[in-house]
Amino acid sequence: MHERLGATMTDFAGWRMPLRYSSERTEHLAVRHAAGLFDLSHMGEIMVTGPDAGAALDYALIGHLSPMATGRARYTMICAEDGGVLDDLVVYRTAEQEFMVIANAANTGTVFGQLSVRAGKYDAAVRDATAEYALIAIQGPAAVPVLAQVTGNSLDLNAMKYYAGAFGEVAGQRAWVARTGYTGEDGFEVFCDPADAAAVWEALEEFGAAAGLVAAGLAARDTLRLEAGMPLYGNELGPDVTPFEANLGRVVKFDKPGDFVGREALAVRAAAGPRRRLSGFTVGSRRIPRHGYAVLAGGQPCGAVTSGAPSPTLGVPIAMAYVDVSVSEADPEFAIDIRGEAVPATVTDLPFYRRSK
Repeated sequence: MHERLGATMTDFAGWRMPLRYSSERTEHLAVRHAAGLFDLSHMGEIMVTGPDAGAALDYALIGHLSPMATGRARYTMICAEDGGVLDDLVVYRTAEQEFMVIANAANTGTVFGQLSVRAGKYDAAVRDATAEYALIAIQGPAAVPVLAQVTGNSLDLNAMKYYAGAFGEVAGQRAWVARTGYTGEDGFEVFCDPADAAAVWEALEEFGAAAGLVAAGLAARDTLRLEAGMPLYGNELGPDVTPFEANLGRVVKFDKPGDFVGREALAVRAAAGPRRRLSGFTVGSRRIPRHGYAVLAGGQPCGAVTSGAPSPTLGVPIAMAYVDVSVSEADPEFAIDIRGEAVPATVTDLPFYRRSK
């Protein structure tokens, strides 16, 4: 399918994935104004099932998953004992005793291994089901009317809440359809049998053409999530970062009953406060801040860029960076060292872009 559409393919976490089909700017703007179609089949799907599935996830993850209603989803993380982030996750409750944990492709093995160990004392089974699912996302303001044409009466998409999901039919094939995404736009993610993926993709492509839907690759997905201020594992998140540095302390649920892995270390970090903070910057030139470039305050290094790119929506380069908390964000002398040149940069509230609802 991707080759037919002229995709430039790239190796990513052991998968061959479409990087772009035409222009990543065109694909990016299509998602902002119409709709984009993404193949996300590289993401990991891990099933946790059994009478104690919710309790096992409460212990294994920093979120409180057991009270979640069937058909709902939650963003959470799996942390090490020292509080470092091993991966950020979306967890769906697909049945009373069944949860589907979505892991980043490069971390699927780690997440599966850790969940298997941490669930060991519970009446719960952990299974890597990645090979059982293809994942196709449709994102953008036209997502509802386009997807509705291929779901028939099996789902009420307008009534589906954000971070909710349900089983239905897409292009005549059974699928789990969730109102989730990683672009900052409204949209849905369709989990289907790999054997049905081509039919689902073609149907969405056909019915979406009139609405301006285009196929979109990993490059556009990255600039979309950056504009939306969404973290990427390996950039904003990693084993040397706790949720508090990433401005995501809200996902750590200290009020849930019982212990969870990383609780003690995270409590210490919450009490002490983060040593660095994730900040947004815009750059007043065409030069692009990239991952690892130094952030300067008063000419002195005070942090590093984690993600940077031209913003098709804003028309200027943008970046997220970790900055030492000792540096005031009111300092007017911020700059980013771009290949030896201190390029002036302005602190900007995250997210850079927020869709109209």
